[in-house]
Amino acid sequence: MTVAAASLTRLSRAGVAFAISGNGFSIARAAALTAAPSFPVGPVSASKTPSSFHGVYARSFSASASRCAPDSFPGSSSPIVGAGPRQPLPSQFFFSRRPGSIAAKTSPVAAAIRSASTQSDKPAGSSEPAAAPRPRRPVFAFLSRALAWIGGSFVFIGLAIVGFFVYDSTTYKEGAEMEEIAVSNLALDPRRGGPKNLPIYDVQIDDADCEERLRTKDKPKLVILGGGWGSVAVLKELNPDDYHVTVISPTNYFLFTPMLPSATVGTLELKSLVEPIRRIIKRVNGHFLRARAEDVDFSYKLVEVSQVDHTGKETRFYVPYDKLVVSVGSVTNPHGVKGLENCCFLKDIHDARKIRNLVVQNLELACLPTTPDVERRRLLSFVVSGGGPTGVEFAAELYDMLNEDLSKHYPRLLRNEISVHLVQSRSHILNTYDETVSRYAEDRFARDQVDVLTNSRVNEVRPDRIIFTQMCDGKPVTKELPMGLCLWSTGVSQPEFCQRLAAKLGVAQTNRHALETDTHLRLNGAPLGDVYAIGDCSTVQNNVADHIVGFVRNLAWKHGKDPETLEIHFSDWRRIAAEVKKKFPQAVAHLRRLDKLFHEFDKDHSGTLDFGELRELLKQIDSKLTSLPATAQRAHQQGQYLGRKLNKMARAAAGLHANDIQDGDLDAAVYKAFEYHHLGSLAYIGNSAVFELGSFSVSGGLWAVYAWRSVYFAQSVSMRTRILLMMDWFKRGLFGRDLVSY
Repeated sequence: MTVAAASLTRLSRAGVAFAISGNGFSIARAAALTAAPSFPVGPVSASKTPSSFHGVYARSFSASASRCAPDSFPGSSSPIVGAGPRQPLPSQFFFSRRPGSIAAKTSPVAAAIRSASTQSDKPAGSSEPAAAPRPRRPVFAFLSRALAWIGGSFVFIGLAIVGFFVYDSTTYKEGAEMEEIAVSNLALDPRRGGPKNLPIYDVQIDDADCEERLRTKDKPKLVILGGGWGSVAVLKELNPDDYHVTVISPTNYFLFTPMLPSATVGTLELKSLVEPIRRIIKRVNGHFLRARAEDVDFSYKLVEVSQVDHTGKETRFYVPYDKLVVSVGSVTNPHGVKGLENCCFLKDIHDARKIRNLVVQNLELACLPTTPDVERRRLLSFVVSGGGPTGVEFAAELYDMLNEDLSKHYPRLLRNEISVHLVQSRSHILNTYDETVSRYAEDRFARDQVDVLTNSRVNEVRPDRIIFTQMCDGKPVTKELPMGLCLWSTGVSQPEFCQRLAAKLGVAQTNRHALETDTHLRLNGAPLGDVYAIGDCSTVQNNVADHIVGFVRNLAWKHGKDPETLEIHFSDWRRIAAEVKKKFPQAVAHLRRLDKLFHEFDKDHSGTLDFGELRELLKQIDSKLTSLPATAQRAHQQGQYLGRKLNKMARAAAGLHANDIQDGDLDAAVYKAFEYHHLGSLAYIGNSAVFELGSFSVSGGLWAVYAWRSVYFAQSVSMRTRILLMMDWFKRGLFGRDLVSY
């Protein structure tokens, strides 16, 4: 290669570099310079060495781009071959094809120039290929990504912490702002009236606290008795501006009852199961009175309310209503058993705290050196009376605590002497569930050494033992069982308030266990459309017996038989009952009872029932049992239904008044009747869970436990309780259960 050619090559590279540097010399000109196939080079004088030659052209390039002619090379009189007029370059010369690479920032011409200059520097005849860039090792790539993720996580956590403290700083207030508050004299000094001449709480103290409450001041007065599942569901469905809402309850919180067994052994904290009722009421701009409902005067539309102060003094007053919702829950059914004062119950947060303290107290007493062996075994004997979901879940939670946490903090001897007993009056536990679910629970308890005593009925509960009768080979045998704690969980019954209402309503109320309502949830016997009852305290009189009789009648006609002369065999009745269960899930308890009552109503012991005997049998069942399960699921559905119906009635009120429609079945005119949809049942059984979902059932180990937790996590009423539940489960996994009594 000649000196001139070598200098030209270096010159070309310098030109391209200059062009890329952006000093005004465009890539188009650099392309024009290199487009010539040859460069006319004359004889080079000895005075012009290669270095001086290069310096001349370098200085020419560094002068000014404006002095460079488009068709001649600086410092030379020879034209550049192939140079022509300036043409605009296509857009792809300037846009990236491979992000992040040098080629993406230059044009194809510039890339060609670099390639040509690299080839020209190689010795003649060299065929060595260009070295490919070495690939990045996968380990280094993974480490770089991992470090990036870790760094990003630290940054995110840091920003979150800073954001929390910034938000937290805004929640503090320095000094209270006192201002004039308008309060009606009737709120501070209520007028007296009613049948007992008590103060009537017409105007609330906080009616004028804000603009939203002022808007509802003159709206229809909706009074809700109770703060359970049904009441909260109504509050969550109501439109905020339709009613003047007042909630009356002896407790100022909503309790998440399905998780109470977990709180008795420290798996969950009690505060994680409660939500302040005032937070829930705030959504509808409502009012709350911490008091107890005593009676209702239907003619005056007044609720009699009582409150006891710290000195034990009781005060009573009236709360007026336009519409009243009774949702006061239920109490435990004693079944006429003596000595229930020696038992624990599990209906509210105080019961859970009492059980938790008693369990820990028994464990501590069993550790004392002065405790005899017999007394130690009695203290460590835990008895559960009732094989329903509450009793089964408490027994499972108690076993898990004793098995997983006891040996970590207490002498190992205690674990060998602890016993858990489950007494059930029926032939299986969880008898309202599917048979496969019940059998799985019994097998699980047998494996965990939980003593299940079926066909056993408690006769008496003494301070240190229970007396019960068990059917053995068809004969009753009386037995006794020492106990340090007995949980009574055997069904529900009416509270005293509901009993007074039922007595006042007379023949309209025939059920001994719950207040009867129609299919629109209106209280039977009360003025139509004024009073509703939902939740455990009520039962919908949907006449399951009539439905079953109608089903059998249609079945007889279908087979060409006269229903009045039809005789039903016991085997036929089982098949009919199976069909009825599919159509009426709420009738499961009734149909289980039919197996026993069939032989009782078979007067001639012929193994058949005629149509009249069948009708009487079903009527007797309807009068004794509630038609719907006393569960949170049922109360929640009823509350949702009633809230939506009240919204629609408020919207339709203007049209009804305009047409002078004041009487009649207004509920039926604006909304459909209530229909219960059984979504399934769940139960926790010792680090496993069972699900009954419609026509199929599922049971399993830890995966089912996580699914069980997820269901209840989603059903929590607020984000606050969800976060607390998650923290409690996380804390149990890290540190175990909290075995502290207080």
